[in-house]
Amino acid sequence: MPQRLCVVIAQQNYLVGDVFGNATKIIDAALRARDEFQADAILFPELTLTGYPPEDLLLRPGLHRAVNQALENIQSQVTGIDIVLGFPEQTDAGLFNAASVLRDGKRVATYYKCHLPNYNVFDEKRYFTAGNKPCVVDIAGVPVGLTVCEDVWYSEPMLKAKQAGARLVLNLNASPFHRAKGVEREAELEKRVQEAGLPVVYANLVGGQDELVFDGASLVMTADGKVCQRAPAFETGLFPVMFTVEADGAVTPQPGQITEPDDELESIYKALVLGARDYIEKNGFPGAIIGLSGGIDSALTLAITVDAIGAERVEAVMMPSRYTLDMSVEDAQEQANMLGVKHLVLPIEVPFNAFLDLLAAPFAGSGPDATEENIQARCRGVLLMALSNKNHKVVMTTGNKSEMSVGYATLYGDMAGGFAVLKDVPKMMVFRLAAFRNNCRNRVSPAIPQRVIDRPPSAELAEDQKDTDSLPPYDVLDPILEMYIEQDQCADDIIAAGYDAKTVQRVISLVNRNEYKRRQASPGVRISRRAFGRDRRYPITSGYDRE
Repeated sequence: MPQRLCVVIAQQNYLVGDVFGNATKIIDAALRARDEFQADAILFPELTLTGYPPEDLLLRPGLHRAVNQALENIQSQVTGIDIVLGFPEQTDAGLFNAASVLRDGKRVATYYKCHLPNYNVFDEKRYFTAGNKPCVVDIAGVPVGLTVCEDVWYSEPMLKAKQAGARLVLNLNASPFHRAKGVEREAELEKRVQEAGLPVVYANLVGGQDELVFDGASLVMTADGKVCQRAPAFETGLFPVMFTVEADGAVTPQPGQITEPDDELESIYKALVLGARDYIEKNGFPGAIIGLSGGIDSALTLAITVDAIGAERVEAVMMPSRYTLDMSVEDAQEQANMLGVKHLVLPIEVPFNAFLDLLAAPFAGSGPDATEENIQARCRGVLLMALSNKNHKVVMTTGNKSEMSVGYATLYGDMAGGFAVLKDVPKMMVFRLAAFRNNCRNRVSPAIPQRVIDRPPSAELAEDQKDTDSLPPYDVLDPILEMYIEQDQCADDIIAAGYDAKTVQRVISLVNRNEYKRRQASPGVRISRRAFGRDRRYPITSGYDRE
């Protein structure tokens, strides 16, 4: 008669460095899995105890003392269920990215991650030593192989586990989100299970950590490469997985709930909301402040922030100047009312004039230029940061990836703040997300006035100003930026794709010479394959001129 095996996936959200808080979540989840689901084992994500990525916290001896103490606490408080969790383990042979099985007060098996990613946002070789051995442990009579995250992007870890006798593989993950990442993961998993002929349980982390967002979407795949269970993306929860164990030892996952993947806009919007929420909550801010201009970037930022933490914790500040159109103020006020957000109007004419008066002598003989435009932006930055200091709320900056790429932003002005939720969102995607938010079936009502979406973009720092006065149209600019920044294509390749040579050269020049601004920018949610910050690390001072 076939046996039963139950493994619960713990798709949870942890705070990096909060070892004891994370351990409490682990204990609570393990007890629930044991008592509510009668589970044989519970599987947690990668580096569960420290959160991911712990970065240079791994260099602190105190962190490792806390990890060891937390492991002892977990082992002393939970019995009757196997706990499979990740943590950094310091040994005489080095520091390892470890996954262990804890059972009734003892550690019965430990696996060390073999493949350490060292590309894009990952730098695990800075900290960890690679393992080189499989680990197979008996769980309720089933030989189970352990692997960690990057290991399933290579063939040998699962094959070695199979050679060591595994009939099922558990994979602990901290796999960050970017567009289409879920499709990539499942394609790689399908290759691995078909190579090894073993089913796999893939448990992924959920939550925002500075620029990174982890989307969960944990899953179970059969030995022939079919998804038979998938957890919701961007949601925490405990998800039991049932297996049938045949007399010959074959392990077959039973069909479970398969949550359909979100479409592109839904997944991006959820990532932005989760990234904003966790940055605000995990850093202990009581709320957020947004400079609301009546333009689409600040409008989308406001909608995301309200969806993240609630209207009662968000404050909008309108700071009109002599160049601000009446419709901009009207639209900003309409949106604040639509969302039920507290708002105030602080005109900047008085401080702007004060600066102009003060600088009149040094500026004598010079006509107006971008200097006066930047002074307006900096007046606004001072006001927002003053309100932030007084109320302890974080300023959500509103710039998008297109602007950050070419430097169409003012240091210490509209760049001033604590978190830039649209930092990795190109302008054309901003328009798409705004329309999506207004029409999303899961939202009660629209959040952005339609006129804000329909109007041509303008910084409104000069008379009759339009973004296209300074930049190519965004439907031209954004593809050039994607090819140059995310795909590393050179000017000749981009021109060969059909773009005007002078436009391409100008855009590339703007990107290269504005690296110094991006180094001083707030962190923001990563949604692309190549975001500014952890991903793209270009020198500010450089003689490289080959684009």
